Parts: sequence; structure tokens; C-alpha cells
Amino acid sequence: MFRKALIGLFLLIVVCGGGLAVGFSHTARAQDLTPEERAVLQAQYNELQKEIAVQQQIISDTQAKKNTLQGDVTLLNAQIKAAQAKIDAKNIIIKQLAAQIAQKNVVIGQLSSRINRGKEALGSILRQTQMMDDYSAISVALGAQDVSGLFSDLDAFVSIKTSLKNLFADIRAAKTQTESEKAALSEKQNQTVDAKYEVETQKNQIASDKTQKQQLLTITTNQEIEYKKVLADRQAKAAAIRAALFPLRDAVAIQFSDALAYAKEAQARTGVRPAFILAVLTQESNLGKNVGQCYVTNTTTGAGVSKSTGKQYPNVMKPGRDIPPFLDLGLRLGYDPTKQVVSCPQSSGYGGAMGPAQFIPSTWHIYESGIAAVTKHAVPNPWAAEDAIVAMSLYFDDLGAGAGGYTAEYTAAAKYYAGGAWATAGRSYGNSVMALARSIQANIDFLSNN
Repeated sequence: MFRKALIGLFLLIVVCGGGLAVGFSHTARAQDLTPEERAVLQAQYNELQKEIAVQQQIISDTQAKKNTLQGDVTLLNAQIKAAQAKIDAKNIIIKQLAAQIAQKNVVIGQLSSRINRGKEALGSILRQTQMMDDYSAISVALGAQDVSGLFSDLDAFVSIKTSLKNLFADIRAAKTQTESEKAALSEKQNQTVDAKYEVETQKNQIASDKTQKQQLLTITTNQEIEYKKVLADRQAKAAAIRAALFPLRDAVAIQFSDALAYAKEAQARTGVRPAFILAVLTQESNLGKNVGQCYVTNTTTGAGVSKSTGKQYPNVMKPGRDIPPFLDLGLRLGYDPTKQVVSCPQSSGYGGAMGPAQFIPSTWHIYESGIAAVTKHAVPNPWAAEDAIVAMSLYFDDLGAGAGGYTAEYTAAAKYYAGGAWATAGRSYGNSVMALARSIQANIDFLSNN
């Protein structure tokens, strides 16, 4: 009877360890697009890319004719058609991603079932092997089983142990594959979010372009004076955007055009979108995280005082980590460390962050050579707008924002604010930054066309 139990266990191992993947690929494929559907979508996508290229060429050719009534109408028409083609192309990508996500979910579900069945088998085997140990020893001791029978059971036991080892390996492999599939699923989901964000952005652009087009179409060729008024208004708006003072935390405000130029300079090195960097700087300026600007008054302990209130703080700057690079930077830039403003500490931890980008001295030291490579400044200054904006661009590139897209930028902003708790504590900050980036990008796009 016991040998029958062993045989049953052995079959259980074989079924759980080797047969769990049967039908796996067929079920997963059932969730995917058919080859015919994929071919149709690809053909549609290719045609849309051709249409986008045609409209982009019209846009390029018309740039020389802008600020003429007909030229502006032609430009807007091309922009509207290009944007609509991009929306259609992104919707195709979204459809393909949806099929891939469905497929990944099927795979993950099957792998999870495989792991669960393996765990159940393991539990049963471990219980039965313990029973075998007890049964064999007791039976021999009581004379209910001869020695040859014991060794026969031991042979079966060794076989089970070998199969048990294989089952462990199978479960580990399934867990590894599950993690890989989950990572791939997360990537596909992020790509979907990015594509949907681009669709919404293009829709907003189309709505704006259609409004401008309608305004222009109401002006006939006999009303050039009206068009000149429209043109003058547009140019005045562009001038106002360029001249607007861009707020910088703990530094003198600069013109928006200068801030944009610095961010574009950094973009050439990092790939991080200027609108995103300027959005973070705007968010930082308006946060009010600084409880008054502070001075470090004791360069041994890091204690200091509020510049505006005179309040004493024991932890303005962390001594071992930040005081040495702060003093070194003071020597090279020529400032008095006890008279140079830095951020005050919050309810817990240290302050000591410098300038618009709010870098602590030890982190600034890490990025100095990269900043100098972009700005060509021998000693980058954290309180100078250009150096600070370039530093922030480099930092956000390390956080992943240089990859572009909504999810990359949102995640980078959330990590900048909340570190390891970004997925929860950084949500509000990330959403606020992305809303600001949308508004700033609209101004940048307006400037590029005027």
C-alpha cells in the first residue's frame, strides 16, 4: 500500500514538475492579434507615417512664408493634418499594446497557477516523505517489515528526493519567468500611458490650431489691416512670454527666454525636455519648502541661523557629508561660507541645499564636472541660473527623464521629491509638475512659431 502511495507521489511530481507548461503558448497566443490583424495595422501605421512626413515637409516649406495670411493658413492646415495623423498612429500603437498587455496577463496568470500547484505538490511530498521516514523506521523496529523491504522503500525515497529537487528548480524558474513577465507588462503599461498622453496633447494642439485657423479665415485678402492686427497681437504675446520673469528659488528671477535657452543647452547633453525642467523649477519656487533662508554659522557642527527671523537651527548643514565640499566650493568661488544663503532644515533632517536646483554640497560636487562640460564654466556656481538649470537637467537624466514620455518624466519628478517612497508620497508632486510642464510647453511651442 505504501509503495502505491510512493508511485502516486512520483506521478504527482512528474505532473507538477514537467507538465504544467502544456498548452501554455497556445493560450497566450489566443490573446494576441492574429497575423492578418497585425499586418493590417502595420500597413495603416506605415501610411500614417508617410502622411506625417508629407505634412512635416509642408510645415518646413511654409516656415519661410509665415507671417503672411496664406502662409499662416497653410501652416495651420499642415499642423492639423500632421497632428491628426500622429493621433491615428498612436491609437494603432495603443491597440497593439492592449493586445500585448492581455497576452502578458495570461502568461502571468498561468505562471502563478504553475507556482501554486508546485507549492501544493511540495507540501504533499514533504508530508509523505516524513510519513515514509517514520513508517520505515518503526516497521523495522517492530519487525513488521524486513530489511530488504526497507531498502526497496529507500530506493523509492531517493527517487522522490531527486524529483523533489527538480520540482524546486521548476518553481524557481517559474518565479523568475513571472518576474520577467511582470516587468515586461509594466513597460507595456507605461508605453500605453505615454501614447495616451501624446494623443491628448495632440488633440489640444489641434483644437488650438483650428481656433487660430478659423480666426484667420474670417479675414479676407481685402482686410490686410485686420491680419496685421492679429500678427501684432501674436508678436506681442511672444515678446511678453520671452520677457516674463522666471522665478528661481533662492536666486534672482531671470527672463523666461534665458531660462529656456539654458534648458535647451542642457537638453543637447541630456535629452531632458526643457518644459519639464522649467516645470520643476517653477514648482520648487512656489512650494515654500524653505522655512526662511539660512546661514551656516558653525562650520564644525553645521549649526546656523535663519536670515529673516534669526531663529537658531542646530542642523542647517550635515557636518561630515556636506560641510567639507561647501567650504571647498566657497574657496573656489570666493564667497564667505557663513554669509552664503542655503536652505533651512525642515521638521526633520538637515537643510543646506543651494540655489535654484536645491543641491546639497556633496551632490553638487558629484555633478560639477558634468556641469562644467556643458557650460564651460571652470567652477560651476549653484546660485547661478545657467549652472543650476544644467545641473538639474543632468540630475533628472540620471532619474530617467531623458528617456522622454509622460511616465518617465512623472516618475523622475516623484523620485526627486520623495525618493524611495515616490510611488505614494511623490504622486501629488509629480502630477503638479506634469501639469506645469504642459502649460510651459504650450508657451515654448508658441514661441517656436512666432
